[in-house]
Amino acid sequence: MSYVNDVLQNLIAKNPGEAVFHQAATEVLESIAPVIEANPAYEKAGILERLTEPDRAILFRVPWVDDQGKVQVNKGYRVQFNNAIGPYKGGLRLHPSVNLGVIKFLGFEQIFKNSLTGLPIGGGKGGSDFDPKGKSDREVMAFCQSFMTELYKYVGADIDVPAGDIGVGAREIGFLYGQYKRITGLYEGVLTGKGLTYGGSLARKEATGYGLVYLMKEMLATKGESFEGKRVVISGSGNVAIYAAEKATAFGGKVVALCDSTGWIYDEAGVDLAAVKQIKEVERKRLREYKNYRPNAEYHEDGVIWDVPCDIALPCATQNELHLEHAETLIKNGVIAVGEGANMPSTPDAIHAFQKAGVLFAPAKAANAGGVATSALEMSQNSLRLSWTFEEVDQRLHGIMVGIFNQMAAAAEKYGHAGDYVVGANIAGFVKVADAMLAQGVV
Repeated sequence: MSYVNDVLQNLIAKNPGEAVFHQAATEVLESIAPVIEANPAYEKAGILERLTEPDRAILFRVPWVDDQGKVQVNKGYRVQFNNAIGPYKGGLRLHPSVNLGVIKFLGFEQIFKNSLTGLPIGGGKGGSDFDPKGKSDREVMAFCQSFMTELYKYVGADIDVPAGDIGVGAREIGFLYGQYKRITGLYEGVLTGKGLTYGGSLARKEATGYGLVYLMKEMLATKGESFEGKRVVISGSGNVAIYAAEKATAFGGKVVALCDSTGWIYDEAGVDLAAVKQIKEVERKRLREYKNYRPNAEYHEDGVIWDVPCDIALPCATQNELHLEHAETLIKNGVIAVGEGANMPSTPDAIHAFQKAGVLFAPAKAANAGGVATSALEMSQNSLRLSWTFEEVDQRLHGIMVGIFNQMAAAAEKYGHAGDYVVGANIAGFVKVADAMLAQGVV
C-alpha cells in the first residue's frame, strides 16, 4: 500500500543508522496494511506518521565518580513514544549497546505490547550505555543517583513510569527510587519492579517468564500440544529465562539448556534451577560455575545454544539473537513452537522460516508482555495503597496472557491471516491505540 510504503521510506530517511528501529517499524506497518486500507480515517488523520514519531526523546549526560575517584560520563536516554491510552510505561536498559536507535525500537514495540495487555499504559523506553557488570554497589549507586537527578524532571506516577530491563534489577531500581524520593519528596509509584518492602508487587520478578509460558500453553493447545514431556531450550539466564524455565518445568517440560553472554550449559537431566538462581541471582557470576553444581553437565563457549535439539525454543536474551541459520537448525531438529521472551530476538528471515515450516511462533510484543502487565498491576496496587497476594497477581497475569492470545488469534483470523500471530499481535495492538488517537484529535 502506497501510504504505508511512503511512511516507511520517510521514517528510514529521517532516522538514518537506526537499523533496529527500522526493523521494528517495518514489521508493524507491513502487518497492519490491511487495517489501514479498510479504514481511510487512519490515513486522513496521519496516524502512522504520528505513531512512528515519538512524542519526545530526552538525551542527557550522566556524570558519576568511580571507586578510583575518577569522573566517568555516560549517555542517558528516555524516549516517550505514545500516551494515547495511558502514561508512558517501559523499562530502563543499562548496557554498552544502548543508543538512541535501540531505545526508539524498544519504545515503539512497547506501544503495542502495552496495548495488548488491555491495561491503561502507553509506550516508552529509556536507559544508558553504562555497564553495571563488574561495578561495585557504590559505583552503581553513584550512576543511578546521577541518572535520576536528570530523569526525575520527566517522569511521575501519572506521566511516565519506568521499570527494569537488561542491567536494571532490584538493586538499580532501589537506588533510582531512593534518589527520586529524595529530590521530589514524593512517595509514589513512579517506578515498578520495586522491592517488596517499599511498594513492589509479588510475582513481578517471575512475571515475564511466567507470562511467556502461559501464552505458549494457549498456543500449543490449538494444535493439541502442551509442555508435557517436551524438551525446552531457553536463551538467556536473567529473570525472563529463569522463570520461563521454572514455569515450563512446572507444566511438565524439561529445560535442557540456558546461556549467558559468555557461554551456554547443556544438562540432559534437566537444568537445576536452584543452582542457576544461586549463580545468577545471589553470586552474580557466569554460567561456567554451573559445573560446580552439576559435574555431568556440559559448558560451551563456542557454538550456539540453538544447536541443541528441542521441541520448544524460547529466545529470552536480546534482540536479533536468533538468525536464519539458527532457525533452520531448529526446524531440522524438530522444533514445534518458538516463543519470544526477549524484545524482537528473532530476525525477520528467521521468523519467515519458522512460519513457512509450520512452526508455531509467538512474537515478543505478545509473548513477553507479562512483565509490563504485572508492572501495571504494581501501579494499581501503589495507587490503592494495597498489596495483593502472589496468587492474586499470578491469577491476573494468567488471565491477561490468555486474553492477549485470544486477541491476536482473533485479529489474525479477521484479516485473513489465521494462525499468523505476528500479524495478529500487530493489528490487535495497533487498532486500540489508533482509535484512541482518533478520538483525541490531532495532538
